Amino acid sequence: MEKTIKKSNLKSSLFEPVEKEIALVEETLKETTEVEYPWLTDLLDYIVDSGGKRIRPALTLLCGKFHHYNLDTLIPMAAGVELLHTATLVHDDTIDKSDKRRGKPTASNIWGGGIAILAGDYVFAQSAELVARTGNLRVIKLFAHTLMALCTGELGQNLNSYNPDETQQGYFSRIAHKTASLFSTATESAGVLSQAPEKAIQSLKNYGHNLGMAFQIADDILDFTADENKLGKPVGSDLIQGTMTLPSILLREWYPNDTSIEDVFKNNGHNGDNQQQSLDLAIDIIHNSDIIPECYRVARTFVSNAQQAIEEFPENASKQALVEIANHAVARQA
Repeated sequence: MEKTIKKSNLKSSLFEPVEKEIALVEETLKETTEVEYPWLTDLLDYIVDSGGKRIRPALTLLCGKFHHYNLDTLIPMAAGVELLHTATLVHDDTIDKSDKRRGKPTASNIWGGGIAILAGDYVFAQSAELVARTGNLRVIKLFAHTLMALCTGELGQNLNSYNPDETQQGYFSRIAHKTASLFSTATESAGVLSQAPEKAIQSLKNYGHNLGMAFQIADDILDFTADENKLGKPVGSDLIQGTMTLPSILLREWYPNDTSIEDVFKNNGHNGDNQQQSLDLAIDIIHNSDIIPECYRVARTFVSNAQQAIEEFPENASKQALVEIANHAVARQA
């Protein structure tokens, strides 16, 4: 799950080349909440407003600027990508039984899990309707494949929960499905809709994939290093929920005699006070070793790959923003 900074900080700097267009995306998102039933409007308003910092629609708009910049298709695509992301957050929070996201109560916390799941399904449908407005069969198919990838990643995570033996290969495959797939859809679709040459479309896709990988690894690092108030949830919450991430996988690989993670996972995490003690020990080892620097090294490799993917693109404000967004992916503090 993503730990973020305020939307305004991002919009005032990294998103500057498309700031006006993001306002149009916001208007489109607002329109999706205006439905027949006032109680549903209130629920959708809350969900959409809690969606995040709009990095994915910004990527779609920035990547669309290199060729034919058609806002009639890029705006609904950007809004559709954001709604798809928002729907996944609602489902994730409900499945994980999370009380808060970004310091605010989750929809499931306020309305209950059943209502939240149905609301997430509704937002999924809205995102599909927006993407269909593009009239482009390729991006509609891409959207469908992305939804399948997201579900595959989430299923894999849940079926493999409380398994201390997850490998790096399994982890990278999971985050490629759960996170990078939506980033690459945001960027690849922009290339398709802007009528870019196939080589450029693939370059944009590669940029998005590698950015998404770096972004998720950085999030997983922050789960162990950021201040709890900035995270909006307890430090080490991934381990508490039975999810192995790169820092915990490296702990198992580098310290095979340590049993702190197995102790956290005992009885599927239901081992009382011993769980917190084991969690504190795992966090302490991670902090007092080279695990975090190694995780950042891996994340920066993905950042470098992302930037290399667009190296041959024209030098302009959009390209510079994409380069800076990639740098920011591993520079975030929360």
